[in-house]
Amino acid sequence: MDLVRGFWRKHRRKILVTTTCLGSGYLLYKLYNAHTRKLADLERELAYERENDEIIKTQMKAHFDNIQMIADTTTLPHAMHHLSSRLVEEIDVSSIMDKLSKGKGILIPSEKLHLWNELKILSFTRMVLSLWSVTMLSLYIRVQVNILGRHLYIDTARGLGSSHLLEELDLIDRDDEQKFLASADFLATSGIPSLISNMQGAVKEVLKGKQLKDVFTTRVLQETVMRILDVFMSTGSPHHWVDYLMMSQDATSDVSSSDATVTKFHQLITETREVVTSNDFTNVAEISLKCCAVALVEEMETQTALAKGMQLAKLLPQIEKTMPEISAEPSKNRFLQLIRDLPEVKLFFTLLYANMPQ
Repeated sequence: MDLVRGFWRKHRRKILVTTTCLGSGYLLYKLYNAHTRKLADLERELAYERENDEIIKTQMKAHFDNIQMIADTTTLPHAMHHLSSRLVEEIDVSSIMDKLSKGKGILIPSEKLHLWNELKILSFTRMVLSLWSVTMLSLYIRVQVNILGRHLYIDTARGLGSSHLLEELDLIDRDDEQKFLASADFLATSGIPSLISNMQGAVKEVLKGKQLKDVFTTRVLQETVMRILDVFMSTGSPHHWVDYLMMSQDATSDVSSSDATVTKFHQLITETREVVTSNDFTNVAEISLKCCAVALVEEMETQTALAKGMQLAKLLPQIEKTMPEISAEPSKNRFLQLIRDLPEVKLFFTLLYANMPQ
């Protein structure tokens, strides 16, 4: 016993220090072990979230690509066909050409001049209006698709915490989706009468003083087309041309807030109007219109003697021959492909889809 006491007195400090170190080391080990487990749990949680994010991205991309395909193969072709038919119905150029052809040697000079001037106005109206309509309709439908895809992404992200699979989530009502995409027919069904009238007014202003014997070159024709587009786009209130593409804001505001489907449709239409009335969209539209105008004139140049210059009277029949090129089905339409490939257009729609509302 005395030995133990003596040993304790002699080595007490060392024993206390050793015991303290061992206790501290054990405590540090426990803290480290707990911290390591927390880190492992956090890493598993982050990995799970990353996996969910990848699932969302993959499935949303598949859903969005499916909507894009529907728009390209169904919505746009249908709208283009409807639009082309309406333009032929509303702007009857063939009947005037028939009168001129059958009236040779019969029509008096004043009647003949009147018909030629009428043909001049209608031919340019139909050409520029077709160019404008096809360009703006394709951009409008792409705005629809991107807004719809954006809503699908948000709705899916909100459902991430649910135990349901993404396929089971009710993203956007199918009827609501179809109604929204079908609104692209507004231009052909309701907007075209006033569109023709205002475009014809721009054509008359620009062609005022242009005689049938005047010589048109590639440069002159391109400048004339661009001038008509500029006058048309700048005449009236800012963004007045939006009302040719979609129903007015007053028409979309008369909805019942208790109807979820109508409310969702109203929200989609409202967002679409906000986009197409933006300065960014206007810039993209102007770039696209210029690109298509240049391509149209180049197309005519390859089929005529336009490069060397030709009288306006001889140019008018050639204008009619280019109409099928402008209104060709989307899969064969050179102008639509040019629009899709424009860097400014690609950037605009990339940013539109990525710009999620809070």
